[in-house]
Amino acid sequence: MTADAVKDVMEKRAPAWEISMIDLRSDTVTRPTAAMLQAMMAAEVGDDVLGEDPTVRALEAQAAALMGHEAGIFCPSGTMTNQIALQAHLRPGDEVICADTAHIYLYEGGGIAANAGASVRLLSGDRGRFSVAQAEAAIWPDDPHHPKSRVIAVEDTSNRGGGATWPLVDLQGLRRLADERGMILHLDGARVMNRLVATGDDPRAYGALFHSISICLSKGLGAPVGSVLVGSHALIAEARRIRKRIGGGMRQAGYLAAAGIYALEHHVERLAEDHRRARRLAEALAARSDVVSVMPPETNIVIGRLAPGVEKAGWLAGLKDRGVLASGAGPDEVRLVTHLDAPDAAIEAACRAL
Repeated sequence: MTADAVKDVMEKRAPAWEISMIDLRSDTVTRPTAAMLQAMMAAEVGDDVLGEDPTVRALEAQAAALMGHEAGIFCPSGTMTNQIALQAHLRPGDEVICADTAHIYLYEGGGIAANAGASVRLLSGDRGRFSVAQAEAAIWPDDPHHPKSRVIAVEDTSNRGGGATWPLVDLQGLRRLADERGMILHLDGARVMNRLVATGDDPRAYGALFHSISICLSKGLGAPVGSVLVGSHALIAEARRIRKRIGGGMRQAGYLAAAGIYALEHHVERLAEDHRRARRLAEALAARSDVVSVMPPETNIVIGRLAPGVEKAGWLAGLKDRGVLASGAGPDEVRLVTHLDAPDAAIEAACRAL
C-alpha cells in the first residue's frame, strides 16, 4: 500500500467516536493517524534480534537521548520493560519498595515474584506518591532475617492516583536516598510524557534522577504498540539477554518502531490538549449528585468517587447506554481518560452524556 493509499483510507474513515462509542476507558485505545501509518509503511527494517533493524536502533537511541541515558531497548509492552528492568536489578530474595497502587504490583501478573523471585514492600501515600521518609523507613537493616532492599520504584504519572505527578523535590530526595543506600531508583514512566508536558521539566534533567526508565509509546503518544527501557549500556546489555529469554525479541520491528519515532516527534506537545479536556470532564463529573468527589486532574486521567449506595457496574452501564465507555478504578471509583482519538467534540458529547 502506497503512502497516498494509506492517507486516502484514513481520510475517508469517520473518527471512531462518531461511528461507535466515545471510548474513554483508557488512552491505550487510540489508532494510528494517517501520518503515523505513512511513517510505518516507509520504515527501513531489518532483523532486530540480530541487531540489524535501523529504525529500531534509531528509536532506542532517540528515547535514551531524550531522557539523558546511554542506551535503550524496544519491547512490545510497558509491562515487559518494567519486568526486564526489575529482573536486571534484582536477585531472588531482594525486595522492591513501591506504592500499594503501583502498576508493577497490581497489574503485571505477579511478575516481581514470578520473574525476579523478589518480594514487595508496599507504601500507602497520596494518590500513589510516597515520601522520602516513608521509603527510608521501609528499607530493611542489613540482617539475614530480612530481604535485601534493592529497588525503589516510582510511577509517574500515577495511574490509580488519577494521573498525579510526583513533586520534583521528592524524586530528588529518593535518588539521594538510593545513592546513599546503594539502591536502584526505577521509573515506571507509562505516562512520563504527560508528566513532562504538565510540569515543563527538562526531560534530560528529570531522566537523570533514575537508574532506569520504562517509556510507553502506546498510551497518550498514540503508537499502536511498544515501550522503550532506557538506562546504562551495562543495564541494556543485560536487558537484551532477559528479553531474549522471555521471548520478547521481534524481527522486522522497525514498522512498529517507526510509529514510536513519529509519536515522540509529533504527539508529545499535543498532550496538553488531553490535559485540558480532562479538566472539562472533571467539571462535568463533579456536577453529578451521585459523585461525591473527583481527583483534581493534573494530566489526562479523571477519577471520581461514587456516592454510598451507587452501584458502579450499573453507573457505567448507564453511561454506556448514552454512548460513552468509561472504566472502574477502586471499589467505588470510575475513571475516564482523554486521548488522541477523543477531540473536543467527543469530550463535549461525553459531558452532555454525564
